Amino acid sequence: MRERWPDPRAVLAVAVAALLWSSSYAVTKRVLDDVGPLTIGAVRFTLAALLLGVVMWLRRNRPARPDVRQRRRLYLSGLLGITVYFVLENVGVDLSTASDASLIVATYPLMTMLWERVALGTRMSPLRVAGVLLATFGAFLVVRNGAEVGGGSRWAGDLLLLLGGVAWAGYNVLGKRANEGQDALGVTYHQTVAGAAGFLVASLWEVGEWRMPGAVSGTLLAYLAVACSVGAFLLYNHGLRRLPSSVAVNVLNLVPVFGVLGAVLINGESIRLAQAVGGAVIIAGVVVGMVERPVAGGREATAKGASGAVTAPTGRGGAAA
Repeated sequence: MRERWPDPRAVLAVAVAALLWSSSYAVTKRVLDDVGPLTIGAVRFTLAALLLGVVMWLRRNRPARPDVRQRRRLYLSGLLGITVYFVLENVGVDLSTASDASLIVATYPLMTMLWERVALGTRMSPLRVAGVLLATFGAFLVVRNGAEVGGGSRWAGDLLLLLGGVAWAGYNVLGKRANEGQDALGVTYHQTVAGAAGFLVASLWEVGEWRMPGAVSGTLLAYLAVACSVGAFLLYNHGLRRLPSSVAVNVLNLVPVFGVLGAVLINGESIRLAQAVGGAVIIAGVVVGMVERPVAGGREATAKGASGAVTAPTGRGGAAA
């Protein structure tokens, strides 16, 4: 049986989302000088929800309103993938560095593979297991470097970023089930409304620190809302509807490369040898985890992705801003 490759337009959509998300770590690090991490999320996603609401109201052909069960899944996935994930990311970046965040995010595809194994019973080949272990070791090197260079604060930030990966993996698996019958705009709107609501509640923790951000921080917040929230999530959800979740997240391996470059160019961060080695080990683990092998005798086994589409042989496709 011949291999079937993913839809190139869906892959391109996810790749552009990865490019936008890769800049969010360095941009968030800059905004943190003026605005608290929870307030950043509240402003970012409230603006995004308002913008998406206007677009939804103006569109002519609106999809059928999701039923109660589907709305529940959409709101839950929005809370998980937006509120929980970005709380952990923003606080993690505040305590750590943008470059650490960009390297640690390379483990997220493998976390998604593990989620799919537990939630969907997806088979994992020995090479995939080896990839998981290798990428985990690479993440350990990055976190260990953070503890040695930045002390307990940076180490804690790196651990929060790893926990964010668990939340992001859960969002992908749950979101895949939640978007049936909905287009990317409708899915993104409902998820963003739920995520913004969660962030507004969380930001009350920082109410005593609220102040008007400067011109630069305000512009960067608008960029996070329009480009990294509305634009990137629309593109990602468009791709996620046409790809198995593990394949979609696998494309996000572009994030660490662009993210580290952004940390260097935007924030002037330096990359230590231990970070570079850890990042290389993570990427190697992810690559190993993507390898597909035909079964003995040259026959190819096919598996269904979360969307029901047939993907590459011997199990699911490979293992995010």
